[in-house]
Amino acid sequence: MKFFANICLLMTVALLTGATKSAACTSVIVSGKVTPDGRPYIFKNRDTPNQDNLVVTVQGSKYRFIAIVGRQDSLNLNVWSGHNEAGFAIANTAAYNLNGRQKPGQPRPNGDEKDGNLMYKALETCATLADFEHLLDSIKQAKGTLHSNSNFAVLDAEGGVAYYETGNKGYVKFDANDPIQAPYGYLIRTNHGMSGDRSLDQGIERYLAIQDYMTRAGFEGNLGFEPIIRKVTRTLTHGLTRLNLWDFAPQDDSQPVYFPFRDFIPRWHTASAQLIQGVRPGEDPRLTIAWTIPGSTLTTPAIPLWITADGKLPQIVTRNSQGHATLVDAGFELKKQLFPIERGNGTDYINLAKLINHAGTGILQKIEPIETEIFARSEQALNALRENGPTAKETAEFYHWIDIFLKEQYKRKFGIELRI
Repeated sequence: MKFFANICLLMTVALLTGATKSAACTSVIVSGKVTPDGRPYIFKNRDTPNQDNLVVTVQGSKYRFIAIVGRQDSLNLNVWSGHNEAGFAIANTAAYNLNGRQKPGQPRPNGDEKDGNLMYKALETCATLADFEHLLDSIKQAKGTLHSNSNFAVLDAEGGVAYYETGNKGYVKFDANDPIQAPYGYLIRTNHGMSGDRSLDQGIERYLAIQDYMTRAGFEGNLGFEPIIRKVTRTLTHGLTRLNLWDFAPQDDSQPVYFPFRDFIPRWHTASAQLIQGVRPGEDPRLTIAWTIPGSTLTTPAIPLWITADGKLPQIVTRNSQGHATLVDAGFELKKQLFPIERGNGTDYINLAKLINHAGTGILQKIEPIETEIFARSEQALNALRENGPTAKETAEFYHWIDIFLKEQYKRKFGIELRI
């Protein structure tokens, strides 16, 4: 009876909580003072109705950068997280509460494209947090408003890492290196700013979920980057109800088992995730690493990306001849097995049997060992790069291995042909 009572509770709460498919992301920033290797990082789990993403290299007016963009954005003018060759990185979450209460039906004042374009400008021109502040100040001076309602996570090669809660009238900086503002060396944001109207807070369920993880990890001295990009992105414990879907994992995937799937950190409309790991003071800024899941976090492994002179990327994460990212397309194919009901509110319900089960045949259970091998190979490659400096030859060899390895793994484990 307890089992069915918990299911009923989960369904009731899920049906009462918000389930809009608006832009709604989860983020955390961590000071290098508290990470095991002394390198700071920023993290963003991106939720958006615009699911089709890929990764691009862009030569900006001053700096080259790597970023996540929407497939339809053929000119790559709006980026959703990324970093440049100066070691500057940026990501955002919609805040919704920094400009007060909006009228019913009124669009978010800045709109998604203004955030994306601002981050493009930041990546092509900024090297430091001070540069970003100057950019915001100059926009405000020129236009009289920032046209914004967002939290921007920003990192630089000098160890700076901060949130900028940015509304129409200005911004408030929250510094992860400040022991008063961030006593444990990290800060969290979902879809509200701490300087805004707190009665309008959104994203509370996901805030609670990531806060639970960060609190425990902080006290255990385990604020390394790997669990964030690998585990937090796939957290199956609801921040509000505290119910863990692993407790309801079926025996196998022979029969569908549907559960409400609203307001977890991973969601139906999670389109990508990126953890950008900075450098220690004195390290080459080009060794800034973007640990990137370019598609659904439940069906796609994380891949490390860094900048080289030739601007090359693994073929499977950038535009192919059809303008798609091959790995993202494969993730979509697997995602259809997790959310096969497309009518009505079907995408609010996940087939748990296809995700995880006691037989170990769930999609997520097959993704994890693939990712483990990528991380093992990545450690070897990154150790060599940090010792010898980034070279186009070594990077090309590693990226080629990524392409071939994932092609083999998706064919063997899922029967999906990755065409590269």
